[in-house]
Amino acid sequence: MTVRIAEHGPIAVVTLDRPDRRNAVDHATLRELLAIQGDLGPRTPKEIRAVVLTGAPPAFSAGADLHGVERGAFASDLHAVLTGFGRLPVPVIAAIDGPALGAGTQLALASDLRVATPGSIFGIPAARLGICVDHWTIRRLTNEFSLPVAKGMLVGCENYDASRLHALGAVQRLGDLAAAIDWARELAALAPLTLATHKLGLEFAEPEGDIVAEFEAALERTWSSADADEGRNAFIEKRPARFIGE
Repeated sequence: MTVRIAEHGPIAVVTLDRPDRRNAVDHATLRELLAIQGDLGPRTPKEIRAVVLTGAPPAFSAGADLHGVERGAFASDLHAVLTGFGRLPVPVIAAIDGPALGAGTQLALASDLRVATPGSIFGIPAARLGICVDHWTIRRLTNEFSLPVAKGMLVGCENYDASRLHALGAVQRLGDLAAAIDWARELAALAPLTLATHKLGLEFAEPEGDIVAEFEAALERTWSSADADEGRNAFIEKRPARFIGE
């Protein structure tokens, strides 16, 4: 198992549990997260009033596990996991301690609220790997972290620590897992239907809309490029990538 779940009364704590891989997300992780979302769904909000998503030390998640990751089924299941947290009618709090890179940042974005230790690092290093993120992630990153931060991460390939994001409002609270669970307990005592309706309204306030055909074509072209192969191979072989732009 790469994900474990523990329940503390009305609080479900979902933990990415691949510490030897710094909780890198592989396809098995995605399938387990989808199963957990499916199990929790019917129990919310009557039994489960809040969910805390975290990672086993030493990281929240170092990103997608690039060993064998391709665009097809992995990408579609990742999208299903990300949007699945939004469909849960209870608050989802990401408790981040350590790196939250690539898919780690995407999971943080998929959560309603974020609690992080000050030195935790967020970023999407796709340009170092010759791959790119989907339109959902770009839209969510822009809305949740701001357009300047989105440009910094996606075009500047810049990382941001939690203290910097907290000053911008992108991380709501600085703290550890215990602080996130305490906040979840506070939220669990609030009116569940009110929270569910507000959460639904917020999801509708960020409609996915039509993906521009030009972007979708560019996305497919990037993932099938020689540079994408080079980026993955360089990462696995622990060497600098040599990109050629095709």
